[in-house]
Amino acid sequence: MAAAGLPKSDIIVQNGLDSDSTFLTDAESDITNGATVLLIDPEDSGTGVQVENYAKTHGVQVIDYDRLDLGGPADDYVSFNNVEVGRLIGQGFQSCVTAWHVSHPNVIVMRGDPTDNNATLFAQGYDSVLAPDFASGKYTKVATPAGTWTPTVALTEFEQAYTAHSNANSAVIPNDENGAPIITYLKSHGIKANVFPTTGQDATLTGLQNILSGYQCGTVYKPIYKEAQAAVALAMYLRAGKNPPSSLLNGTTTDPTNKDQVPSVLLQPEWVTPSNMVDTIVKDNFVPTKQLCAGSYGAECKKYGISTT
Repeated sequence: MAAAGLPKSDIIVQNGLDSDSTFLTDAESDITNGATVLLIDPEDSGTGVQVENYAKTHGVQVIDYDRLDLGGPADDYVSFNNVEVGRLIGQGFQSCVTAWHVSHPNVIVMRGDPTDNNATLFAQGYDSVLAPDFASGKYTKVATPAGTWTPTVALTEFEQAYTAHSNANSAVIPNDENGAPIITYLKSHGIKANVFPTTGQDATLTGLQNILSGYQCGTVYKPIYKEAQAAVALAMYLRAGKNPPSSLLNGTTTDPTNKDQVPSVLLQPEWVTPSNMVDTIVKDNFVPTKQLCAGSYGAECKKYGISTT
């Protein structure tokens, strides 16, 4: 926002600190203090919808950031193309199954939180990619846990599925954070590298290290600086009372609750494996290479041409 020319006096940045009531009170206070555009990312859709309804009655425009608040009257939405995120997870899983020579994948297909529309879109993407493999019998879907974004709960869901289906030899996991404790669990059960395909997204440090060491097939990289830049650009247009260009507002997203077509900025994600880390997360300094290549990961970094200097 500062780089876009806004003075500090025109910017209010607040964090509800996991409190829905604080989030709502902050938004109401901002509008009272003269805010004309709200850029929001609440913990849950219900709180977001409350903010949007309040803003609408006060003539204030709202941008949903990163996830859509279902059923609300948001003016616009900024995120990555989340169906494409899911497709990349599915396609990455397929490539990994082939590369790691898994003759018949018995797959635990996991989900994010079922109340999060992003999780729904991710699953839509990877389900569409993998459906033909399940239908043909090439792959077998052995379990579909309920879904969560809490890593400890994801681990419990996986443990239950893995215990119930001892033939499971792969897992579609929707993000790196859920995958991390699951991979630790697999290691504790003697699973070796490049044997049990798993997936993820967000390009976290742990996720990238799990990829380098052969326990995760890849991760969907979403350069969040681009998301922030797009959100600020959109907010500047709305603040000035001008229509954003189609090069920025480049799509729509269906709100499954009220069926509205929400004008959207949809950015393109990328599947990252050891072969393209240098040209993606390293090039962008998304994760410092000294952290990525610390300790035992130094040899893997050297193997894939990742320098710490």
